[in-house]
Amino acid sequence: MATAQQIKNAYIDYVLINDEKPKSVYSFVKKLKITEADFYEFYASFESIEKNIWVELTLETINAIEEQEVWSQYSSRERILAFFYSYVEVLKKQRSFIIYTLKSHISKFSTPDALSGVKPIFENFAEEIINEGLESGELANRKFLSKKYKDAVWLQFGFILNFWINDNSPGFEKTDEAIEKGINVTFDLFERSPLDNLLEYGKFLSRNGNFKEKMGL
Repeated sequence: MATAQQIKNAYIDYVLINDEKPKSVYSFVKKLKITEADFYEFYASFESIEKNIWVELTLETINAIEEQEVWSQYSSRERILAFFYSYVEVLKKQRSFIIYTLKSHISKFSTPDALSGVKPIFENFAEEIINEGLESGELANRKFLSKKYKDAVWLQFGFILNFWINDNSPGFEKTDEAIEKGINVTFDLFERSPLDNLLEYGKFLSRNGNFKEKMGL
């Protein structure tokens, strides 16, 4: 009986050689010399194999960076940067397969099916980091908007991923630059700014609108 890893490796080999999924589970397992029951013991479909690979690569990245000694000393911004720098390094190991799973996705406004398992994992990871930043005061706690911070980081996830799979620069150095610029701009917006002070001043004036009358001015 084949293992989950053997089935996964065989599937990766097949799609990269043939540039398409196997015609059926039956034809796929025939070549592996296993039964359909063996396949379904681990995976419900070919799509579930792709989702599983993405989830494994994402969890591998998160676990690796959280185990670093400096992790606890990082700011929220530095933690998200560390994730993306590490993520593209991990994805390099499966770059051809990553490109294969994404190239058929046409819509830019929806999450690719292969990433459906990654999205909740990444959003929970990002939200935890953002909440710590809000509690420490590193990030501005804005009514209604703060809850959307994780959505902005997820948009950066999609942007960076798309940039990387189309990056032809040596060592994907342009991707590193895209990560730095994209995450820094995003977190600049998350942090306090003169606009926050102006809004707070406006709230103060609205709460104390009769100040002049009380002072006889």
